[in-house]
Amino acid sequence: MKIGIDKIGFYTPHLYVDMNDLAKARDVDPAKFTIGIGQEKMAIAPLTQDAVTLAANAALEIIDESDRQGIDFVIFGTETGVDHSKAAGVYVHHLLDLQPQTRTVEVKQACFGATAGIQMAKAHIALHPNSKVLVLASDIARYGLRTGGEATQGAGAVAMVMSKNPKIMAIEEPSAYLTEDVMDFWRPVYSEYAQVDGKLSNEMYLSFFEKIWEAYQQKTGLGIGDFSAICYHLPYTKMGLKALRMIYDQGTEADKERLLENLEHSKIYNKNVGNIYTGSLYLSFLSLIEHQNNLRAGDRIGLFSYGSGAVGEFFAGILQPGYQEHLHAEQHQKLLSSRTEVSVEEYERIFAATLPKDGTAYQLDDQNDPAKIKLSGVGEHKRHYANSLAVKM
Repeated sequence: MKIGIDKIGFYTPHLYVDMNDLAKARDVDPAKFTIGIGQEKMAIAPLTQDAVTLAANAALEIIDESDRQGIDFVIFGTETGVDHSKAAGVYVHHLLDLQPQTRTVEVKQACFGATAGIQMAKAHIALHPNSKVLVLASDIARYGLRTGGEATQGAGAVAMVMSKNPKIMAIEEPSAYLTEDVMDFWRPVYSEYAQVDGKLSNEMYLSFFEKIWEAYQQKTGLGIGDFSAICYHLPYTKMGLKALRMIYDQGTEADKERLLENLEHSKIYNKNVGNIYTGSLYLSFLSLIEHQNNLRAGDRIGLFSYGSGAVGEFFAGILQPGYQEHLHAEQHQKLLSSRTEVSVEEYERIFAATLPKDGTAYQLDDQNDPAKIKLSGVGEHKRHYANSLAVKM
């Protein structure tokens, strides 16, 4: 039985800052951002958008009534959840009006959470073939103003419906994975911002890729000549190239050219959105299949997932016949092109704005946020969400 990604969509907030402007404001050569790390625009989340709303808006574009009745498992991968106890997916379950006989959980391991969700979804569907699983990858990357990680911030979400006989990609077995206790990136419970050892994090990313790729080859007997493309977790888009350079000489010159070309297609969305943590790998995959017209059914796509701390995994999937008919490329292009650019000063103001932390009632002005689902306010330590397609909760 084939199991994999039946539907996929993404959402990012309506605001962004240009990386050239940010570089100039920070007295940095713009090429350090646009070429050195490979980023062009950075999505900014206003207070009306959090991990819940980003995920709900991403899912809203792809699910239909059949999905609402068929989904019986919601897995929310994030490291920027809104509650230490309640799963963010429970809010999404309500906002999307999914049927009540559903398991809902939140999964956390830095940028690896959604990959864990996909593997959990596969196991669930193998036992319950008629089930559908909604896997959500939603994060807001925040390192702080004028910090070393500022240029690798971003906000967005990817939503995937997993099922048997998937329309987009069937996921293969086996995968290869690795865990090591590494302090390359972490966020203590008392801190709003992540702590990161940038040099160590880059080193561990590449080290994990090298070890996991070797293990994957030993398990499967596959090499780079068997892949039409490899997608990477992209905290910034230059990381994908650094990883690919480690292995592309294992194949022919044609293999190298193909993988490099497809890597460029896989970076387009990410370099215009920024780092979305656990969703970054899947935004890369979506960018590839919505921009590369030379891909065909039967092509094998590799995916490398890395979550600092650290857990990594490499797995692969096979594109399915007619997968292009089930994409939303035009809608995604409109989403990105309709965004509003803000100045660095306005970005800093938005970044500094916070919600009350003592339960004080606070109503948000969401008139300028075009999203269908928004955070409308807080009160009595509870978040209140508004859904323009339904009623306010």
